[in-house]
Amino acid sequence: MEEEEEEDDELAFKKQQLIDSLSRKLSVLREAQQSLLEDIGANCTLGEEVESLVQTVCKPNELDKFRMFIGDLEKVVSLLLSLSGRLARVENALSGLGLEASHDERLALTEKKKQLSEQLGEARELKEHVDRRERVVLEVLSRYLTEEQLQDYRHFVKMKSGLIIEQRQLEEKIRLGEEQLRCLRESLGMGLAHC
Repeated sequence: MEEEEEEDDELAFKKQQLIDSLSRKLSVLREAQQSLLEDIGANCTLGEEVESLVQTVCKPNELDKFRMFIGDLEKVVSLLLSLSGRLARVENALSGLGLEASHDERLALTEKKKQLSEQLGEARELKEHVDRRERVVLEVLSRYLTEEQLQDYRHFVKMKSGLIIEQRQLEEKIRLGEEQLRCLRESLGMGLAHC
């Protein structure tokens, strides 16, 4: 009996250490998220400056192509990230199915995986189309902008995609950390938690 209590105390102590460690890691991730938001703000400012410049030197239809490309770039990158994340979760759920899983459950997840794979393929095609449009926009801008201004444009476009990806990854890490923390806290307070 005393040995069981000792094991329970040791387990509770280790869980508390994990909670403390996870809390520190979440704090670091949230600081990184704040820093990332500052980077996103700086890149948005650069984008506004580039757009303002494009507006003053380009024809209205060329400005529309620029704006449409920038808007579509953000949407397609977000779509790719969303579909990739959803597909990964379905694949994890599928590989985590035990022998006790029903045929219908396995079939539903397999069908969902197939559907998401097809959608991801279509999204990749959209990204290729956006990449081609990026080259067209760059070609147009190269007729009007100096090399330094073109470098600002390229940097803005490159960072826009990279920052969206980084933001999503950080959000996911924070979400997972918070979930783990919640489960650990519940297990300390109530014994077995359903996490």
